[in-house]
Amino acid sequence: MKHSLENNILTLFPEGRIDSGNAEKTEAEINSVIAENPSENLILDVEALQYLSSAGLRVVLRLRKKFSGMKIINASPEVYDIFDMTGFTEMIQIEKAYRRLSVEGCEVIGQGANGKVYRLDPDTIIKVYLNPDALPDIHRERELARKAFVLGIPTAIPYDVVKVGQGYGSVFELLNAKSFAKLIIADTANVDKCVEMSVELLKKIHSTEVKPGDMPDMKEVALNWASFLGDYLPREDFEKLYALIDAVPHCDNMLHGDYHIKNVMLQNGEVLLIDMDTLCVGDPVFEFASVWLAYQGYSSLDHEVVKGFLGIPYEVTTKIWNDTLRLYFGTDDEEVLRSYEDKAKVIGYTRMMRRTIRRKGFETEEGRALIEHCKASLAALLPEIDSLSFNK
Repeated sequence: MKHSLENNILTLFPEGRIDSGNAEKTEAEINSVIAENPSENLILDVEALQYLSSAGLRVVLRLRKKFSGMKIINASPEVYDIFDMTGFTEMIQIEKAYRRLSVEGCEVIGQGANGKVYRLDPDTIIKVYLNPDALPDIHRERELARKAFVLGIPTAIPYDVVKVGQGYGSVFELLNAKSFAKLIIADTANVDKCVEMSVELLKKIHSTEVKPGDMPDMKEVALNWASFLGDYLPREDFEKLYALIDAVPHCDNMLHGDYHIKNVMLQNGEVLLIDMDTLCVGDPVFEFASVWLAYQGYSSLDHEVVKGFLGIPYEVTTKIWNDTLRLYFGTDDEEVLRSYEDKAKVIGYTRMMRRTIRRKGFETEEGRALIEHCKASLAALLPEIDSLSFNK
């Protein structure tokens, strides 16, 4: 019986079949391995197991009595069905095996803090998570996407979870779908239409009320960002910043959390939203902070940053940002629009400063410059702003 012992976890790798013809011998072998490798936890990696009969199930049941926290992993669909039909999935944590895919040579169509999105073929995209232990994140994103879809948001819902190298990915079917970024790169004449459609979808998202507790509260996240800066901002600026965010009214309306032209796609004339792990609820000012960061903020000191991220020149993303404000709020009044922009910037600079510090920004010249830029910008904005609400 192949086995491994690591961190007080014994993993066994049964192969082939366990049935009435070999169940007794197999159990004796397993017990011998357990006796020679004492541990508190047991995992059965059944990737190479093809079948187990009722006799094999009884072996598993007796193991479970010895190890109450026993886990079974990498069960093929056939083996998983046996466990499921006999009720073992209700007694033991059993994980299905995941088919393996490679993204080598595939086009990268998006990248965020949690992973990269690749196009596998004209019909299929895959989001590969950076964290190799991302299964909880994947299931969380699938659940968020499902909730949004039920509420009427046109979303791409993952239909499969796969192994990619040592990590995991979610697979989506997006037949002939292109991101708005790709459409604009192909022809800048598409900018106006793409902005119109993206604003229409953004309004739909923000008008969708979510059941309390179903999605994270973005205000709480932003307060954590502000708290982090307590050691880096002058006391007066920190207190004003925290008070402004704390005063934003609670709202159970949906936000995407990372809304930009790479996360909005067009499929056969229908607009679809992707990358749903950032779904949350809150005041629209939090959404516009992330939109501003994508189109302007992260490129504050180096306008080439946005070209690398979205594939579009800074002057084009500036137009996208300004047109998004104008269409969303339904006004051409520059004074009003700039006041809304400043409110979004307060949260945007807060997020960017914290992000840069946490990514060891003080250790590089570029990082130190960006941290100082955020700090100076907040110092200039905060005395001029009495509320982050767009309605005040």
